[in-house]
Amino acid sequence: MPSPASKIAFSIGSFDIMWYGILVAVAIGLCVIIPMLRAKSHGFTDERILNYAIVVVLSGIVGARLYYVIFNWDYYGEDLLRIFAFREGGLAIHGGLLFGILGGIIAARLWKDNTLSFLDLAITSVPLGQAIGRWGNYFNQEAHGGPTDLPWGVIIDGQKVHPTFLYESIWCLLLFLFLLFIIEPRRKFDGQTLFLYCMLYSVERFFVESLRTDSLMLGSLRQAQVLSVIVFIGALITYLWCDKNRRFPEGEKSIGMVGFPGIKDKKESGESEEPDKKDKKEQKKIKKELSDEKESDESDKEEPGEIDIEEAIKKDKEKSKNPVIEKPEIKDKVESDKDEPKEPDKEETKNHDKESTGEDK
Repeated sequence: MPSPASKIAFSIGSFDIMWYGILVAVAIGLCVIIPMLRAKSHGFTDERILNYAIVVVLSGIVGARLYYVIFNWDYYGEDLLRIFAFREGGLAIHGGLLFGILGGIIAARLWKDNTLSFLDLAITSVPLGQAIGRWGNYFNQEAHGGPTDLPWGVIIDGQKVHPTFLYESIWCLLLFLFLLFIIEPRRKFDGQTLFLYCMLYSVERFFVESLRTDSLMLGSLRQAQVLSVIVFIGALITYLWCDKNRRFPEGEKSIGMVGFPGIKDKKESGESEEPDKKDKKEQKKIKKELSDEKESDESDKEEPGEIDIEEAIKKDKEKSKNPVIEKPEIKDKVESDKDEPKEPDKEETKNHDKESTGEDK
């Protein structure tokens, strides 16, 4: 891998524009634009994300510079004005991440937003920014490893060395794709993307840091490795706890495909759905429940008219199967009894005869 021709991209008069500055600016820009495009997938607006970007980016830049200065105080302590010489380089990604996340948490608390949901949205694009920004180290001929005979080694000061910036750039690009296309569509709880990023980046940084020759030191230890171990353990414990206790409700997902406009999403959660679609679904659900209740009430409450009709139909069918045949003698006798006057009883006739004979006597 050839060494860079120059760290200066172009000049405007006597003012030189560095590749490092261009690449860092592009990286920051993408870390703002991508969350703005995907804002609705986490229940935010692009205007709200832009407000977050101002806080997070400024916090991240201050943190990255402060972190680097603290671990190189022997150099910056001699001349404090060097602290503000950003064009010379000297930004520590760990400091930028810590202060950026802290700034995002404070802003989310003040604005009463879902803190972990915002951090999931924001952290997804951070690895892409890292993958681009690491090439600024290439043009500055820094953040490289020790000597190597590998064919992809980069020539720095006439010696072939490990291109550790390249290793981290490739890892971060793959991490970005993994978080965006694999994890985000399948989030089970708020904070899942954030904690996975912390774990996976810490693993890569721990091993790549062992190859570097310009590591920031904490006594006899490389501070990046110490911090990577702490972050990995903390993120793992928090991830397991949230996976057990903070899952989304059954059947509810966080977002659709990747949250970009123009890409048809899969079944989304309540936060990710557009308000009008969500209202329509709720109205349909309420109507269905009311109709089901009405049908159940009607089935429980039977009308008496319906029972009588059913019984009458049943009796008619039985009569048609077993018709009653009346004898004509009985029928004629019944009819004649109706027509003839009623005969008096025998006792009454006897009494009547006695009375009549008495009178004659």
